[in-house]
Amino acid sequence: MLHNEVHARPSPRVVLPALVFFVAVLNERVTLEEEWAHLRHLPGQQQLPLKTLQGSYLRLALDGCNLKWERHTEYTRYTVVQPLPDGAGLGARSPALSVAACISPQWLAAIPGQTVVAIELALVHGDPGDAPALVQQAQRWLDSEALVGSRMGRGVDGQAHSCAFTDFQLRPSGFERWLVVAPPDTSTTRAGRILQRVLEIEIYRLMALRGMPAARALTPLLNEAEPRLAGLIEQLESGSASDQQLLDELVKLAARLERATAQHDYRFAATRAYSAIVSQRIAELRESAISGTQTIGEFLQRRLDPAIATVAAGAQRLASLSQRVERASGLLRTRVDIATEMQNQQLLAKLTRGQQLQLRLQSTVEGLSIAAISYYVVSLLLYAAKAAKSAGLPVHPELAAGALIPAVLWAVWRTTRRIHRRLHADDA
Repeated sequence: MLHNEVHARPSPRVVLPALVFFVAVLNERVTLEEEWAHLRHLPGQQQLPLKTLQGSYLRLALDGCNLKWERHTEYTRYTVVQPLPDGAGLGARSPALSVAACISPQWLAAIPGQTVVAIELALVHGDPGDAPALVQQAQRWLDSEALVGSRMGRGVDGQAHSCAFTDFQLRPSGFERWLVVAPPDTSTTRAGRILQRVLEIEIYRLMALRGMPAARALTPLLNEAEPRLAGLIEQLESGSASDQQLLDELVKLAARLERATAQHDYRFAATRAYSAIVSQRIAELRESAISGTQTIGEFLQRRLDPAIATVAAGAQRLASLSQRVERASGLLRTRVDIATEMQNQQLLAKLTRGQQLQLRLQSTVEGLSIAAISYYVVSLLLYAAKAAKSAGLPVHPELAAGALIPAVLWAVWRTTRRIHRRLHADDA
């Protein structure tokens, strides 16, 4: 599949003179089945199987013309190539082309999807070297004085192999017109490549400009968000607002910017990609100027570059603003973390002081417990001495108990210390 991708959409073979109708529509909400159903409305295509559209490329041989269908990621292209009708060549004045179409205008108008490009293009015989005469004939053919044109290509002799003219104006029919002049000996493959480059310049130019409405719609949000973020940072610096209030405001602002990024990021990336392809296709034309007219590349770049720059500036502002919100959130988190750390330190100090008081109380209790234990031990010894006296031993119970009090106190204290050392040793 990857190997055959290079052959997926070959250039058409065009026999001069030829007339081309090109329509490109957005297919965002158009299914493959809907396009297949529309293709089946063509004469003789009622039995067209759906599987022939699975490769996103189809060429149909119709009565008197060829139709090429191509489905891309965002748009679908329909290209109809037929012989140029009589009276529509050089020298004609604004010839009526739609009436000579082998496919009905109603079928073209009913193509499912929103039309983004519609072109009527004639490839005619002529001498590309006779530029002044060609300019006059092209002005007559296009019925326009505001002509844009250039010589295209470089042969082995250094001469241009063709000329292209247009005025980039939409006619009442919705089509714009192009005129391509090439020598009679132009091969069908070269004519096909010329046709493909010219058509791709227009479709990619208009697809690139789809980022302009998004950039303009984003401007009010950015104009509102930038001073709002500056105010929040000022409040963060001065401490005039609570951390919770600042956090709520930053979260709301970040959510709005993230939603805008999700809505427009793909469109901005597509604009960059389409713009790069337009520049590449213009370079492939290898243009040279015709006296008295702007070249196609010069005309497009002077008008396309500012639009692309506007889109790029909007995308950059959105990305920069998102980064600044993230940094402000980081500063707020740092301040909250520091405040939390201080609170933890204060709490830890209180716990430490409580533990010290508890230790003092415990020491006091232990001192009292030594006295209590000694009292009970001396009491037991007193009873033992009384029992010995009753048994006839020469013992004075009270004197014996009194004499043993220091020894008992020392023994109880010693035992308590030994227990403490053992507990500390177990902890270690």
